[in-house]
Amino acid sequence: MADELQCWRCGASLAALRLPIGRTEECAACRSQLHVCRMCRSWDRSRPKQCREEDAEEVRDKERANFCDWFRPRPGAFDAAGAAAEAAAKSLADSLFGPRKP
Repeated sequence: MADELQCWRCGASLAALRLPIGRTEECAACRSQLHVCRMCRSWDRSRPKQCREEDAEEVRDKERANFCDWFRPRPGAFDAAGAAAEAAAKSLADSLFGPRKP
């Protein structure tokens, strides 16, 4: 399970996905784009540009598909604690301001 690819947003298994991940690939469960910085082995919040690859061009939106040539999918990209915190924050915002309209 440690080496199995999971969606960075919802944690769904990506075992059925053929590699390499294309720029337009999406998670079948949550429809999130997968060729994103948050799904990459080089992604690191503590580094400049949030990337370990010094030669990579900066990508501003780490959760949207990009054209980075350094992209390599990262097993364990899903952060259950972070997802729970995000859900709690969204719930709190919804209780204060009402649900977001589509």
